[in-house]
Amino acid sequence: MSRRGLDFGIFLAPFHRLGENPTLGFARDLELIEWLDHLGYDEAWIGEHHSAGWETIAAPEIFMAAAAERTRHIRLGSGVTSLPYHNPFMVAQRFVQLDHMTRGRTMLGCGPGALTSDAYMLAIDPVTQRNRMVESLDTIVELLKCEEPVTKKTDWFELKNARLHLAPYSDPCFPIAVASTITPFGMTAAGRHGVGVLSIGAGLPGGPEALAKQWQIAEETAAKHGVKMNRKNWRVVVVMHIAEDKEQALKEIHAGERRETLSYFADTLGRPPGRSEDPIRDGVKMGTTLVGDPETAIKGIEHLIKLSDGGFGGVMFRAHEWANREQTMRSYELFARYVAPHFQGSMETLYSSNKFTRENRLEVVGRNVEAVRKAFTDTGRDVPDAYRERTLGILDVESDTNKGSKTKKVRKKVG
Repeated sequence: MSRRGLDFGIFLAPFHRLGENPTLGFARDLELIEWLDHLGYDEAWIGEHHSAGWETIAAPEIFMAAAAERTRHIRLGSGVTSLPYHNPFMVAQRFVQLDHMTRGRTMLGCGPGALTSDAYMLAIDPVTQRNRMVESLDTIVELLKCEEPVTKKTDWFELKNARLHLAPYSDPCFPIAVASTITPFGMTAAGRHGVGVLSIGAGLPGGPEALAKQWQIAEETAAKHGVKMNRKNWRVVVVMHIAEDKEQALKEIHAGERRETLSYFADTLGRPPGRSEDPIRDGVKMGTTLVGDPETAIKGIEHLIKLSDGGFGGVMFRAHEWANREQTMRSYELFARYVAPHFQGSMETLYSSNKFTRENRLEVVGRNVEAVRKAFTDTGRDVPDAYRERTLGILDVESDTNKGSKTKKVRKKVG
């Protein structure tokens, strides 16, 4: 069950630099999800990769099962399962089992496969990956309905009277989301079935400005297939790091961000490191990179909502290790304490209650002052001077509405 307002969570590829103990990397990732569960985050999406040395989780389902045993509330999804690498029947089976084992905390994220080096080792032509993802997703959705048996033959898988012998735990099914970057493909794939979207490209150059047009593509596709899209199931993925001070936040992540961008994305994957020497600061200036103090994050999310032209359901943060461990965990805590409530409706009633009590302090507190005074005098004792002085301080409200005869009347009673 989702909460009021926006959901928040992480998109955990993960990114662990070469030269570090990979076993400890798994342990840190699990520890992070435990911490997020404690802080009240809603979701964690776990990646699937098989090469290039940095993104070390090969089976998100195994990781999700381990994380589920260590947490109580946070939802766990694959971010994403590369559908062309798997028989769709087996994907459906695994996630239905996870849905039961987590008591409905499982989510299935779908994508064609991000690393061409993965597809290369599996002898999959990258040109075929997107079509194969659509074929697989169509089949998975059909299987999860648990209605008619599925018989289907493609150039890469075949099913014969296939049916799930275990129905999903969630009613009618666990959430499904499709990864979307810059191209229209992810949005059209999601629109075919009216499922959710993970806008991974929202934090890339040009990504924030494309949000509204991309969602329009999804809605138009959904209308052609007789289904509807729901903005509540739309999640945007961006970079976040929070500290008490804006410059401190930028300083904490600078070296780590440069190392990851240049060593992994540029040197290993051959992707351009960015349009400038300092893409983080540029992103902050544009208002779409949430690095700074809590107020920076609030303004950034509000800006993203405006760019989406109607809003979305959640913001996921690309998990990174740009800062040290203490700073990273502190960042998630600061966001949970000071930013998330701004978008989840949990502060309005508190501010309203505080405002009412402050503005009506004489009326609210006045009778209690008389009750305490009476508790002394009814037993034949004088009101202590210390209590009288403290009470006058409480009732000394500097507002036009609480000045005058009413104040004098209460003070006379206290004396």
